[in-house]
Amino acid sequence: MERYVVHWGEMGTRWGVSRSVAQIHALLYLAPRPLTAEEIAETLSIARSNVSTSLKELQSWGLASMVHVLGDRRDHFETEKDVWKIALKIVEQRLGTLGQCVRDAKEDPATPRDAAERMAAVHDFLANVSLWYDQVKILPPSMLQKLVKLGAKVAQLVGRKRA
Repeated sequence: MERYVVHWGEMGTRWGVSRSVAQIHALLYLAPRPLTAEEIAETLSIARSNVSTSLKELQSWGLASMVHVLGDRRDHFETEKDVWKIALKIVEQRLGTLGQCVRDAKEDPATPRDAAERMAAVHDFLANVSLWYDQVKILPPSMLQKLVKLGAKVAQLVGRKRA
């Protein structure tokens, strides 16, 4: 578990997420029960203030939630355990951020026109992907997993040959 949490933190930094945020998410994902901020800080050997900031970030993304445990006045935290739901939530967040970048670039006269056009091209592409995503995100995880496993076979189902 320790190696998994450390590795998840390393992957998080490559995706633009702080190491502590990614490690906390991994710890909550693996934990058999909701954890307090103190337990998280002690387990990961990070400052309690860093845990609080990281938990707020995870909550703002919808990747962690606060829960109450009967008989304990402290706040406890947990994350979704279904990997497909987690992935879809992350995709949703990333698409929203990219859309905001395009809007900001259009309003910012300092953004070079060609850069704004390239961002808009990515946005247009993602708008099409978003239409697909809106349909896929409502599928039950078991069906989504089957769809992903089909891979290129999906193209054969819609009448296209493999490249």
